Amino acid sequence: MRHLLSIESLAPNDMDNILSESARMKQERGRHSVLPLKSQVWAMLFSKASTRTRLSFEVGIRELGGNVVFMPASEIQLGRGEPVKDTARVMGRMVHGAIFRTYAQADVEEFARLSGIPTINALTDDEHPCQILADVFTFQEKRGPIKGRKIAFIGDGACNVAVSWIFAANKLGFELSVAAPAEFQPSRELLRKAGGKVVCTEDIASAARGADALYTDVWISMGKEAESAARSEKLKGYQINSDLVKKANPGALVMHCLPAYRGMEIDERTFEEHAQTIFDQAENRLHAQKAILKWLVEGR
Repeated sequence: MRHLLSIESLAPNDMDNILSESARMKQERGRHSVLPLKSQVWAMLFSKASTRTRLSFEVGIRELGGNVVFMPASEIQLGRGEPVKDTARVMGRMVHGAIFRTYAQADVEEFARLSGIPTINALTDDEHPCQILADVFTFQEKRGPIKGRKIAFIGDGACNVAVSWIFAANKLGFELSVAAPAEFQPSRELLRKAGGKVVCTEDIASAARGADALYTDVWISMGKEAESAARSEKLKGYQINSDLVKKANPGALVMHCLPAYRGMEIDERTFEEHAQTIFDQAENRLHAQKAILKWLVEGR
């Protein structure tokens, strides 16, 4: 049985299959000849707020012929202290698959192990695999194969999105340059585990130089709100703006996984100048999620 728990555990050929299928899903939207989720019910178990992830999965499941039950953790027994392992074994008897968005990576992995149904990590504190698959699909849709290209990640280089980019770099053969203050850089252990060509630096200009895409995420991830003031102060020099864009390759993409806080990780002018790419990136969450769902069902 297949699960999508992390980019770290996803084989390169499976990533290629999902990316290829994402393009087909986009091209054939509204006229799918095969509905792989027909007569299935999938559960979405969310402990963290969501806009794009929730919307793309709910729409995607229905467009592939399935039904969906949205279950905020605050409204079920999980929110009152029921163990994940018990929730998993109940849900596994009633639904055909689960999409889990929560804090601990270990909880998603335990759920997948005990539920007996295909499980998708829709974001944990460790990784955000669905986001990165949509991001790579967006890059390749606009600029061709990502292999051999350079991506610059600007900001909190140890956040879940950055970590998934780090694992993707080795699997898909591109260079990743992470620009962040020392305390916001990924650990040496993680870099060693991921392998590939990943360069970490405090020099934002160096990271951007020669990049084919500049990528950023919010400075204050969910669960880090108490650190808001301190994080904003330490990361204030790590912003994508017009000066930084000029240091990248001509025609470099500017990407943001949203939500965006203009004036912090990206300025208003740069965001709006590259809004087409950013909102194409958001739309592509739908097509990538559908590709992921089809890949999981085919692997039963």
